[in-house]
Amino acid sequence: MTTQDPDTRVIPDVTFIVASREDLEKLYRVIIENDDVTPMDFVVMVLRLFFGLSLEDAMQVMITAHNEGRALVTTMPFEEAQERVYSAHTVAREEGYPLTFYLEPDE
Repeated sequence: MTTQDPDTRVIPDVTFIVASREDLEKLYRVIIENDDVTPMDFVVMVLRLFFGLSLEDAMQVMITAHNEGRALVTTMPFEEAQERVYSAHTVAREEGYPLTFYLEPDE
């Protein structure tokens, strides 16, 4: 293992960055990507269950993602966003769906 700087560790083909508490508390946008496999009702259920959206908001996010390829779900602190995305991905994969979310810094 080589060390590039105190916050980065390099293992062949893998880079780990140690995040500070401040970085973990920064707000991140949760983005949903459209796919042509996951049923719309399943998407709405995941948005409501894991991200706390109302039925109307979940429907709007799902339709926006369907029409535009992606949509903003919510904005929240990094750790919370990461946990919710992981949970949503886990349920989707268990059901055989490729439903995908990703995070963007809210700058």
